[in-house]
Amino acid sequence: MTAATGSRGGLAEEALLVAAQAGDEAAFKSLTEPYARELHVHCYRMLGSIHDAEDALQETLLRAWRHLGTFGGRSSFRAWLYRIATNVCLTMAVRRRSAPRAAAAPFALPPEELVLSPYPDGLLEDVPEDVAGPGAVYDGKESVQLAFLAAIQTLPPRQRAVLLLRDVLGWSAREVGELLETSTAGVHSALQRARATLERLRMEGSLRFELVEPPDDVQQSLLRRYVEAWEAVDMEGLVALLREDAVMTMPPSPAVFRGSRAIAEFFVTVPADGRLHEIPLLPTRANGQPALAAYLWNGAARVYEPYGLMVFTFERNSIVEITGFADPALFPLFGLPGELPA
Repeated sequence: MTAATGSRGGLAEEALLVAAQAGDEAAFKSLTEPYARELHVHCYRMLGSIHDAEDALQETLLRAWRHLGTFGGRSSFRAWLYRIATNVCLTMAVRRRSAPRAAAAPFALPPEELVLSPYPDGLLEDVPEDVAGPGAVYDGKESVQLAFLAAIQTLPPRQRAVLLLRDVLGWSAREVGELLETSTAGVHSALQRARATLERLRMEGSLRFELVEPPDDVQQSLLRRYVEAWEAVDMEGLVALLREDAVMTMPPSPAVFRGSRAIAEFFVTVPADGRLHEIPLLPTRANGQPALAAYLWNGAARVYEPYGLMVFTFERNSIVEITGFADPALFPLFGLPGELPA
C-alpha cells in the first residue's frame, strides 16, 4: 500500500463508483464524503485561506462529478481526487500571484501579500488518522501551524504542492510526479528548493519548530491571565505575559509589532481606542493553538458583534507570537456566537 493509496477503498467503494459513474448522485456523495475533510485541509495548506479552501473543495467535487467517467482505476480514487484538488489550488494560487498586491507579508517574509486565515480545531479533528504516509516529515500538528503555513505561502505554487505531497502527506516522488505530470527528477529538484527556502526561514527565525510548548494547564493559565489583564486594561500585566521579543502580526496587513512593549502600545491605542474592557473575549482553538475571539460593541444594536480572532503561540511560560485576524466571517466556522448581549 502506498501513501497515495491510503487504507480506504475496497469493494464497497468499487460498488459506489460504478453507481456514481452511472449517474447516481447519492452514490457519488457517499463515495467522496470520506475524503472531503482531508481534501479541505489539503486545499487550506495549499492556499492558506479557509474561505479559499472551501471554494477549492467545491470546485474539486464539481470537476470530479463531471469527469467521473474518465477515472479508469490507474490510480486510487483518493489519489485521483488529490490530483484534481491540487490542480484546482495551483490554478487559484497562480491567479492570485498575478493579481495586484496591496500589502507586504508579515512574519519577516518576502515582500508580497500574505493570504492567511485560521482553521478551527474542531474541523481538524474530523481528518482521518491515516492521511499521512510513513514518509511524512511534518506531523499533522506541525503542518497546520500558522508559522508553517505563512512560510510555505512564499513558495512558488508547484514547489508548495511538491512539499505538501512529499513532506506532509508522505507520497513517494513517483506518486507526486504522476499527479503533477512531471518527472521524478523534477519532483526531487522542486522539493530540494522548497526545503532550502524553509531552512533559510528557520535560520532567520521566521519558522520555528524548536519551541518548548508548555503543558495544557500552563497554556490555559496563561490564556486566563491574558484575559484578566485585558479586561482590567492592565498593560503591565499583558507585558509580563509576553516574552520580551514577542511578535504580533495581522495578515494580510504588512504591520509587524516586535517586542512586548510595542504590542502593548498597540493595544492601548488602537482597538476601541484602548478601551479593552469594552472588547469581551471568548476562548477557542485554531490550527492546534489556543485562540481568543474578540467582540466589539455596537451601540445602535446594543449588542457585541464579532470583531476578530487572536491565535497564540506559547513557549515555556510566555506568549511568543500573537496572530490577529480581523475577519468576522470566521466566527460561524468556529461555532462562535453571532453576537453577545450587553
